[in-house]
Amino acid sequence: MSGFGNVALAHHWLVGMRGGEKVLEQIAQLFPGAPIYTLVAEPQRLSPALRRHAIHPSPLQRLPGAARHYKKLLPLFPAAVGALRVREPVDLVISSDASVIKGLAVPGHARHVCYCHSPPRYLWDLQEDYRQSSEVGGAAGRFVFNRVAPYVRDFDRRAAARVTHFIANSSFVRGRIRTYYGVDAEIIHPPVALDAFTKASAPPEDFDLVVSQLVPYKRIDVAVAAYTQLGRKLVVIGEGSERARLGALAGPSVTFLGAQPGEVLQDHFRRGRALIFPGVEDFGITPLEAMASGRPVIAYRAGGVVETVVDGSTGLFFDEQTPESLAGALARLDAMSFDPAACRAQAERFGPDRFRAEFGTYLERHVR
Repeated sequence: MSGFGNVALAHHWLVGMRGGEKVLEQIAQLFPGAPIYTLVAEPQRLSPALRRHAIHPSPLQRLPGAARHYKKLLPLFPAAVGALRVREPVDLVISSDASVIKGLAVPGHARHVCYCHSPPRYLWDLQEDYRQSSEVGGAAGRFVFNRVAPYVRDFDRRAAARVTHFIANSSFVRGRIRTYYGVDAEIIHPPVALDAFTKASAPPEDFDLVVSQLVPYKRIDVAVAAYTQLGRKLVVIGEGSERARLGALAGPSVTFLGAQPGEVLQDHFRRGRALIFPGVEDFGITPLEAMASGRPVIAYRAGGVVETVVDGSTGLFFDEQTPESLAGALARLDAMSFDPAACRAQAERFGPDRFRAEFGTYLERHVR
């Protein structure tokens, strides 16, 4: 895109290609020459499209193991962001943020548009989950977290106050931005890589699917407990700090495959009967990947998923994060059939072309 002067991009950390990085990849397509600023980076784990950009990490990059253990470096985030200076003359900064990179120092004349995946949950509404997770680093880590969280939260609030324009990835996140930062945001739903997923052409096999990090707030325990009690087949793809606990909870009908490459994931989406989604996500790209594969989603009725799943058409909701509530939804699933074409059509409303067009229109309207 032209007409915006010199543009710089920012993202909280670049250590893999998850949902936030895929959003950044689409934004970067609009500004192919823009440098990217970040806390830490592992370029070898990024897509070729992102590696074509000049990537400028913060001083945290110099610490041994920082790119792997960055979450344990939370006390250093404000200082690291404060030391991260935009090197080029810049007229527009676009940050893609779920942490504190929005606090990047921006020249006084420049506009700053923040595409907010979420105000950082570990600072605002999931502090206890983070405090008890293995990412904190045990009792010593919890002590440090308790001492520094108010300071980092204040830094995040002050950083948000300097942002010129906020974009939220869902209505759910828009509400959280209003609650924690006191500003209104427009909504642009993130992109889903539809071309990577093909609509199922055969009847589903006798298993359902979980695709997730195995961490506490994802509530995979709800699904494992329900399928163990019912003796139904569940395949779990993903790794995380909850793996051992979930394995102890699971019966023989639950299979854990660990982390898997994209082709294995795509194959399981096509062959499985439904994706089970028991957590609360700010948006949730995985349900759309399942629908792009022609399969329905059985989800807890909260968060961004209520904006993407059509109850009774492309999936079903359950209303309590309990095995019993999920079991009720599974009973309804057994009595219904879902049209793969309808699932795919719903997913296609969230494609990359749509995202780039909406993002470009937003910049034309608010920034040019």
